Amino acid sequence: MPRLYHLSSCAILLVAIATYCDATKSQIRMPGVVPEADSYLCTSLELSDQENYLTGFKALTTKGTAHHILLFGCEEPGSEELVWDCGEMNKPDDELPRAPTCGSKPAILYAWALDAPPLELPKDVGFQVGGLSNIRHLVMQVHYMHSKQEPDETGLEITHTEEPQPKLAATMLLVTGGTLPKNKTESFETACVIEEDVVMHPFAYRTHTHRHGKEVSGWLVKEDEKQEDHWELIGKRDPQLPQMFVPVEDSSMTIQQGDMVTARCVMNNNENHDVSMGATGEDEMCNFYIMYWTDGDVMHDNTCYSPGAPDYRWTREADLNHIPK
Repeated sequence: MPRLYHLSSCAILLVAIATYCDATKSQIRMPGVVPEADSYLCTSLELSDQENYLTGFKALTTKGTAHHILLFGCEEPGSEELVWDCGEMNKPDDELPRAPTCGSKPAILYAWALDAPPLELPKDVGFQVGGLSNIRHLVMQVHYMHSKQEPDETGLEITHTEEPQPKLAATMLLVTGGTLPKNKTESFETACVIEEDVVMHPFAYRTHTHRHGKEVSGWLVKEDEKQEDHWELIGKRDPQLPQMFVPVEDSSMTIQQGDMVTARCVMNNNENHDVSMGATGEDEMCNFYIMYWTDGDVMHDNTCYSPGAPDYRWTREADLNHIPK
């Protein structure tokens, strides 16, 4: 079990996040790993039977150490080991057991990169974990771009409370596959219809690419009775800026059953070789995260995927029109 450092006067169990006052700050850290270049390492934390609500996140590292951090909520972790290799698409680490991030029911809770500042959720909003929720473990995945000679304890500081929050939070990920051709600018697009009976209130978004990304945008699309598409911007950002969660363009926006959510990454490749979407630092990624709250249950499926360029286009596969520039 990873170390959990307690930062307040409230009591806490080593194997669980449990509070005995209004709010607690706790830490989950890598237990002194010595990572190789382009490694993805995971460590997990079992939660208690007491329900908790996560309301804030702060990375305990720098971009010089960790390329990015993902925090997953899982019913079961991918491994019972203290640390495991969870880079499913990259070269295995022969010294560590290999397994997925989650053994069952993965949900992305938080993501960080490029020295992004701490995130505090809006008032009355929290990620429900532990207790009767499906999230019985937290799994922290760290992508190390470069090898390290000294033991590393990269981690996250998490603010949490036992006080039930009236609005439940979740994070939706829009992501593509595909290939970025040499000496070319290309768009990678994905689009999914919301099929679940839910009303989502987006409040923050985050973009993520590697070095070729120029602009990442997310949009809500509603179709009228004449099959004309109406686009509303969720957010647009240069992915080379600190990859923080930032407020959405319109805080009054709602996404409902039957609506479509879309994302587009514009990338420029000035190199003389193609670049594939993948897990290593030499690959690329096209990710758009939407953090939202609901008054009831959050969506069960929070991932939207497309094969990306050249096999997937908004105009062709999603039959979209009036596409913004």
